[in-house]
Amino acid sequence: FLGIYLAALLANGLIITAVACDHHLHTPMHFFLLNLSLLDLGCISITVPKSMTNSLWDNRAISYSGCTAQVFLV
Repeated sequence: FLGIYLAALLANGLIITAVACDHHLHTPMHFFLLNLSLLDLGCISITVPKSMTNSLWDNRAISYSGCTAQVFLV
């Protein structure tokens, strides 16, 4: 989980940085690619950390408020 999470953070961060810094990448296609990277970054940062803590501590429980927050944020 950690390797995939870090790879996704790195890849999305590079896309966001490249599109934001390079003036030639300010086209509609790159704008939508930037939005897709931000959405992917948000979805991965909501669900994966809780899965990693559950797998490391061998715990399957999630509170009702935690579950509601994850569903609302995703």
